[in-house]
Amino acid sequence: MKYFVLIPDGMADRPIAALDNKTPMQAAVKPNMDALCKKSLCGTVLNVPASMVPESDTANLAILSYNPLVYSKGRSPLEALSMGLTMADDDTAIRCNVVTLSEDEDCYEDKIMLDHSADEITTAEADELIRALNEGLSNEERRLYTGVSYRHCLLWKNADQKYPFDRPHDIIGRRIGDYLPKAENGGAAFLEFQKKGYEILKDHPINLARKERGLKPANSPWLWSPGGKPALPSFSEKWGKRGAVISAVDLIKGIGICAGMEVVDVEGATGNCHTNYEGKADAAINCFKDGCDFVYVHVEGPDECGHRGEIENKVMAIEKIDTIILKKVYDYLCGCGEDFKILVLPDHPTPIEIRTHSSEHVPFFLYDSREDVCGPETYNESTARERTTVIDDGSTLLDIMIKD
Repeated sequence: MKYFVLIPDGMADRPIAALDNKTPMQAAVKPNMDALCKKSLCGTVLNVPASMVPESDTANLAILSYNPLVYSKGRSPLEALSMGLTMADDDTAIRCNVVTLSEDEDCYEDKIMLDHSADEITTAEADELIRALNEGLSNEERRLYTGVSYRHCLLWKNADQKYPFDRPHDIIGRRIGDYLPKAENGGAAFLEFQKKGYEILKDHPINLARKERGLKPANSPWLWSPGGKPALPSFSEKWGKRGAVISAVDLIKGIGICAGMEVVDVEGATGNCHTNYEGKADAAINCFKDGCDFVYVHVEGPDECGHRGEIENKVMAIEKIDTIILKKVYDYLCGCGEDFKILVLPDHPTPIEIRTHSSEHVPFFLYDSREDVCGPETYNESTARERTTVIDDGSTLLDIMIKD
């Protein structure tokens, strides 16, 4: 038996007036998801426990059967692991976005969060900015490491692993003063880091050149999601399956590495809607050909479109995931000579309306090549909610999928 899990990150949404009050899932032309859903177990699942922030680390841990209430230590340690960083026991990993803040205000606290991704800055440009920040801010206790695009990692010895930072994608369009680290709750050093970082970046040649090209500058670091050294039980020992993870996102790669799974890099995989969809499909097929029983493909595009408020791009990303990734892998599995199962679901919703993650059940379907189950005609939030299958603990999904 082969098992294929496809995660269109943040795909679930809410009705949008510009789409005739449809969600992007309802508006998208996705014949392969719809056709499989008709023959599948379909319902809704809650991947992030109600007591936790709806982040991709908690959601994807759950889908991979690791209860986030037990195993989540924040996304940053997993990202650090994916980046090849070695964490000491006294290290705290902290995600560091390079963001775009408004520049008209003299006071840092009065600035507005314009873009959590600085127009999805290139990794090459961001690397020069991270070097500049390290020259001005690193010391024996802390150092920044370049990740992908706007996503980077700060290792800081003996820093607070549970500091309640605010997420930059939650406060787009808002004055940042209400969301900055506070001296009164131990955040003085974090606030100083961000403010000094702004002074380093605001007139950096990279940012001046970006503005000349009509792009947003990456003019400030923004810290969030701290955590300590991660550890997960082995996926293969837990399930008796050889597993692989395919993603452009360090967080998801880090989960795979931590679980002892194979992690596959795909050339041209970007973490946004303009990614190498075909390359991800080919990588999944190659993993199966190489002997993997379980392949987990994560696609970040719909989530980024949700954060950026890009309605048409979100619909387009869903359609490409359907017609390129799902179709190609399904066609391979049909001809591979083995029974197989396919599980499709977003990890969490990222509604265009709020431009951040929300804590809601998401639609899923589970297809089994050995069975014809009577599922709904189409796959979307509404049809899934109409089914009687409601799973309140996403970490039990694989119990259903990998049962004999």
